[in-house]
Amino acid sequence: MSMTYPLPDNPEGRLIVLVVDDVPASLGALYETLEAAGYIVLVACDGYTALQRLARVMPDAILLDAMMPGISGFDTCRRIKADPATRHLPVIFMTGLSETAHVLEGFACGGVDYVVKPVDASEVLARLHTHLGNARAFQSAQVAINAYGLGVIMINDEGIVSWKSSYAIELLMHYGIEPESTTIPSAWWSKEPGTVTISITDQPTARSLVVRNMGAAGVNETMLLIESKNSLDMLPDRLASAALTPREIEVLSWLAKGKTNRDIGDILDRSPRTVNKHLEHIFEKLGVETRSAAVNVWSCLRGGAADMPIETLYSPNHRNTPRPAIRPLAKQAVNK
Repeated sequence: MSMTYPLPDNPEGRLIVLVVDDVPASLGALYETLEAAGYIVLVACDGYTALQRLARVMPDAILLDAMMPGISGFDTCRRIKADPATRHLPVIFMTGLSETAHVLEGFACGGVDYVVKPVDASEVLARLHTHLGNARAFQSAQVAINAYGLGVIMINDEGIVSWKSSYAIELLMHYGIEPESTTIPSAWWSKEPGTVTISITDQPTARSLVVRNMGAAGVNETMLLIESKNSLDMLPDRLASAALTPREIEVLSWLAKGKTNRDIGDILDRSPRTVNKHLEHIFEKLGVETRSAAVNVWSCLRGGAADMPIETLYSPNHRNTPRPAIRPLAKQAVNK
């Protein structure tokens, strides 16, 4: 049998705070302070009741006890953050658990703040004002991002998605990535801020999904900007910043001819392991993840930008360096 709760009468649009505590009578002073500050205060005595209330009323913030009968406040918070409809709500823990492990768990499960009981009502009010201001600023930023049609994905330190813009969802669907997935490929976010990754590239003239790590954009959050670009349009910027060495150019050119690592090693008189290390550097510099993507970049270069001198791809330290000598076997391979 489900319980029903009266909806708050809020014609003035006052901010709503949901207080979740198994002994709400102990927080009388806090309730009075919140109401005096203009908030509407809703009360739930346990985690299950809180989740039921959230299905009917969307508060602006949640004050949550950690130790309660049934599911704990930590697990309640995890459920709130797992629901796309409520994950944006700022959760402030108010609890008697003061051990460092408990504080860390409170933040790890999605809380934005942690206050140890007995609470000071004025302090909680000040913290609440701050976090509501941050939440409103973030919501305004989300509206602006969607209005400008930017593909933005917000993730935490573990690569868990906390928010995606409307255009980001469209791009993910277009490139065959499940838009409701809560995780994304680690290659998108594990590299340094400013790194550009070419995640999906079809044929040389097809469009590619480009992911740029924009760096930190909040506490324990990283912003990714995703775009769909034509491979040929991307060549000047990508190749100008690639700074490939002459040897890497040789390895890439033979890779484009369908040679294996062992073949390239024989041609250039290098071990397959050395060739593999060259390929790792090439992938990183070009911002690609696979051999086929690297070959596509090279194919675009030789097709759509064939008049570009090959030396322009060299690292500045190698621009005036003669191209590496190729063994006779390489000439034989060319003749074939």
